[in-house]
Amino acid sequence: MSVRNLDIGQLRTFVAVAERESFTNAAEKVFRTQAAVSQQMHKLEEVVGCALFERVGRNKRLTTEGMRLLEYARRMVTLNDEAYRVITTQESRQSVKIGACADAVDTLLPTYLEICAENFPNLSIDIKVAQSRWLGAALRKGDIDLMLDIVPHADFEHLLLRTSPVAWIAGLRYRHQAGSSVPLILMDNACPFRDSMVQALTDADMAWHSAFQTSTLAGIRAALRAGLGITARTVEMLAPDVRVLDTQVHLPALPAMQFHLYWRNDAINESAAKVLHLMAPR
Repeated sequence: MSVRNLDIGQLRTFVAVAERESFTNAAEKVFRTQAAVSQQMHKLEEVVGCALFERVGRNKRLTTEGMRLLEYARRMVTLNDEAYRVITTQESRQSVKIGACADAVDTLLPTYLEICAENFPNLSIDIKVAQSRWLGAALRKGDIDLMLDIVPHADFEHLLLRTSPVAWIAGLRYRHQAGSSVPLILMDNACPFRDSMVQALTDADMAWHSAFQTSTLAGIRAALRAGLGITARTVEMLAPDVRVLDTQVHLPALPAMQFHLYWRNDAINESAAKVLHLMAPR
């Protein structure tokens, strides 16, 4: 009987699908598109020669064969990760300084920090939150090793981590007045969300005014909860007390935001390079 090798990446995705019962939800866990997850699972089923999932409504449930494979898949992924940590963490002693915009710290960075902690438990990571202009200057001078930002920095090496839809959002207390000037909650400094909102409303010939300005994301949240106006943010910022405005409000569509990871090839230490490898889309 011939034996074929099982791919660890496919098994990792298989475990994620099994735990989340959805290709879409699993895609978020393994940082892949839904199409890529579907393709991976199709290839895995070809290797093992049987169906691993069956559809139950909108969810994916394991078949009997899938349930048998799941235990082995978890053990194989765990052993793979343990072996990788043992080999790599011995040299990962340098501190890694990561600069990030507030939106990345609030939504994207926690997941990546969890991955880093799992793979490099002894690694020291220093997070610096700042505006894009400071971040770019800091990376250029070597004050930070990696940078997460939604503002483009064409002069650095970079990769796309995530493209996130942007929505008009408001607090539960906010009541929109049809036909009136749109009250915007804005950052008081250069901000791609501010530029995007103003441009979209101007193009749609809709009146707007600044209802509240702040220099922090915490200030944006406070103003939203107080019902002072509306703003635009990626969907990751949604919370129980913050909602997407109903489509009946007829506000113009907004372009998605892209989160990029930036670095300098000529000034990246070994530990930062390993973090970069972990954060790179798989």
